[in-house]
Amino acid sequence: MGFDVLLKGNNLIRLFGGLMVALRISLISVAISILLGIVIGMLEAYNNKVINAIARIHLEIVRIMPQMVLLFIVYFGATKALGLNLTAEASAIIVFSFWGVAEMADLVRGAFASIPVIQYESSFSLGMSRLQVYVHIIIPQIIRRMLPLSINLITRMIKTTSLVMMIGIVEVLKVGQQIIEANRKSSPSAAFGVFATIFLLYFLVCFPISVFSKYLEKRWEY
Repeated sequence: MGFDVLLKGNNLIRLFGGLMVALRISLISVAISILLGIVIGMLEAYNNKVINAIARIHLEIVRIMPQMVLLFIVYFGATKALGLNLTAEASAIIVFSFWGVAEMADLVRGAFASIPVIQYESSFSLGMSRLQVYVHIIIPQIIRRMLPLSINLITRMIKTTSLVMMIGIVEVLKVGQQIIEANRKSSPSAAFGVFATIFLLYFLVCFPISVFSKYLEKRWEY
C-alpha cells in the first residue's frame, strides 16, 4: 500500500516537519486576520461610505481571485515589479492574511448588523452608557454569532496552505511529493500511503476544530 516508505530513514519526521511549516504559516495568518479583521469590521459597522467601499472591493477581490493566483502575483510579480525582497513564506503569510482579514471583517460587520437597533435603544433608555451597552449587551452576542463561523474560516485557511508548495515552500504536500519521487522505483505504490498519511495529518488537525465549531453552534443555538 506504500506505507512502508514512511518508515525509511526520516521520511515520517520530514512529513511532520512539513506539517509544522504549513501550520506556522496558517496560524500567523489567522492571528493577523483576527486582529485586523475585528478592527476593520467594527469600522465598517459605523457605515462610513469610504471604509465600506474599500472593504467591499477588498472582499470581492478575495472572493473572485483564486488564492494561487494571489500567491503568484505577490511572490513572482510584486517582488520584481516593486523590487521587494520577499521570501516565499512571507509572501504566503501576506496572501493568506489578505484573504483572512477580508473574510473576518465581513463576519464582524455582519454580526454587528444582525443586532436589532431596539437593543441599543432599550439599553440607553435604562441609563446604560455606550461602553456598558457594548460590553454587556452587544459584544457577547457578536461573539456568539461569529465564533463558529470564524473557526470554520480557520480550518479553511489551514487546508488551503497546501497551495504554498506552488511557490517553492517545502510544506507537508511538497515533502510528500519528494518522498514519492525518491521511492518511485522501489515502491511504485508509495503515492497512496504518503497521501493517505497527509490526509490523516490534516484530518487530525482540522477535525477537532470542526467538532468544536459544531459544539458552539449547538451550545449557543438558543
